[in-house]
Amino acid sequence: MNDVQVSKEIAQSLLEIEAIRLSPNEPFTWSSGWKSPIYCDNRLSLSYPDIRTFVKKSLASKIKELYPAVEAIAGVATAGIPQGALVADVLGLPFIYVRSKAKGHGMENLIEGQSVPGQKVVVIEDLISTGGSSLKAIEALRQGEIIVLGLGAIFTYGFSLAADNFKKAGVDCFTLSNYSTMLEEALRKNYINESQLSSLQEWNKDPGNWRN
Repeated sequence: MNDVQVSKEIAQSLLEIEAIRLSPNEPFTWSSGWKSPIYCDNRLSLSYPDIRTFVKKSLASKIKELYPAVEAIAGVATAGIPQGALVADVLGLPFIYVRSKAKGHGMENLIEGQSVPGQKVVVIEDLISTGGSSLKAIEALRQGEIIVLGLGAIFTYGFSLAADNFKKAGVDCFTLSNYSTMLEEALRKNYINESQLSSLQEWNKDPGNWRN
């Protein structure tokens, strides 16, 4: 299965199980304050064995293709932890994860698991919006002298801001599916109509100023 087929399959699956919900007429409110016609919770895929297996195998296959030198997988807390652990298991590699902030007790770890300076890792995230949480985790890994080869995620909103942020940080990344493919599949499967499609496309261009 090629990348386009994988992207469509992932989009269809996320829509089907309502991991992606589209509501342009009654938008959601994100923590940032943005009004959004989409809500994405890829953690729901973990509850569906067939989809969970397809996701982990697709991520693992892409990692082997793009980053053959990988020595470990690193998950981003919290949603990237189970996805990353599944991928590490498929690849037979060590797994570590990065907390959103250091523990306030014990060893006060920010990075959990066995890691060593110079280790080459691929970071796993479930979703890319602006890229902020992913890049924070990557910076923590780099401060630990861990070499980040790249980042893989299930889905991206495709914001230009995210692309700029990853480029500035010198981070290579890939996603299994994306916003534009998802919209194509949503229209084809009648989750949305043509007028809703236009509104959803406008939101993606300027989410901070979008009005339904």
